Amino acid sequence: MESKPFAMNMNCPTLGCTFTMVCFLMLAGIHARSGASPETSTEARQAGNVYRLQGEYRGVIDEWSGNWGAQVIATGKQSLRVRLLKGGLPGDGFQGNEPDKIVDCTLKEDATECTASGDSFEVILKPGSLELLGKEKNARLGVLTKIVRESNTLGRKPPPQAVILYGPRDNNFVGAAGSEAGLGVGGTSKALMEDHRLHIEFCIPFQPLEAGQARGNSGVYVQGRYEVQILDSFGLKGEDNECGGIYQIAKPRINMCYPPLTWQTYDIDFVQAKYDASGNKTKNAKIQIEHNGVLIHDWQELKNQTPGNLKESPSPGPLYLQDHGNSVIFRNVWFVPTTQSP
Repeated sequence: MESKPFAMNMNCPTLGCTFTMVCFLMLAGIHARSGASPETSTEARQAGNVYRLQGEYRGVIDEWSGNWGAQVIATGKQSLRVRLLKGGLPGDGFQGNEPDKIVDCTLKEDATECTASGDSFEVILKPGSLELLGKEKNARLGVLTKIVRESNTLGRKPPPQAVILYGPRDNNFVGAAGSEAGLGVGGTSKALMEDHRLHIEFCIPFQPLEAGQARGNSGVYVQGRYEVQILDSFGLKGEDNECGGIYQIAKPRINMCYPPLTWQTYDIDFVQAKYDASGNKTKNAKIQIEHNGVLIHDWQELKNQTPGNLKESPSPGPLYLQDHGNSVIFRNVWFVPTTQSP
């Protein structure tokens, strides 16, 4: 399945923009209580103009053979990296994991747009659009429009047989506080799980001065044993320690990480390891994962647990949400017990 992109109205009436703003307000509440670093922006006025430019863009460039996408990543307080992707965006036309063209630009103090030069083109980045110009006679090549994509499983309602772990009226976690801002990190579910299907929604903070593992780091530990990484890896290659990766086991087929401050989804099908009467493992666990509605792991075999929490055993296990020092938040968390044979 593909996620469903759509154009963003800059006056913010769209559902996607509403979700982004709600995430902003939720993170603001968490940071206000936790005394988080000022490098983590929780309001648009704190994030500055670089936040308004970062994100996803899409359009047609006829001279470059059709559809193109762009990921604009905040790499500092005033700096941005533009990754141009032939075919479109990840999960929506782009087939690789390396950009076709890269250009960096720096905003001047209080500026709302920036210009940067590539090998044979120039980029003019403005709120809502990315214009490409040829260097000869400044000819316009095309314009990409900023969009906000929304996972097609966002807001998925739990079926009647589901066990609600976190929702508007439920918090069945120990160790993580729930409030109107959502569920914080560091929680372990009260419910123990065997074979199951899990739905979880998460939102990553905006941390332009951080990089790598210091940027929106958390993890969804299925059965408390196997970590599906959470990280602000928007615009990165997609490794096993980045968003969608199974830590130290498998990288995602495609990096479907959306920009920070956007609600994202994991939909996970899991079959637990099998053991004989003596407690010896006879069959490895397997997992299938959709990130923002796109399949990124197809019944990946899990030969061992990942570091950081419970060891493998015949016993059922909880859902654990890793606290790695970043204010990731969660909502709409539930699972359905299943019997599967992948």
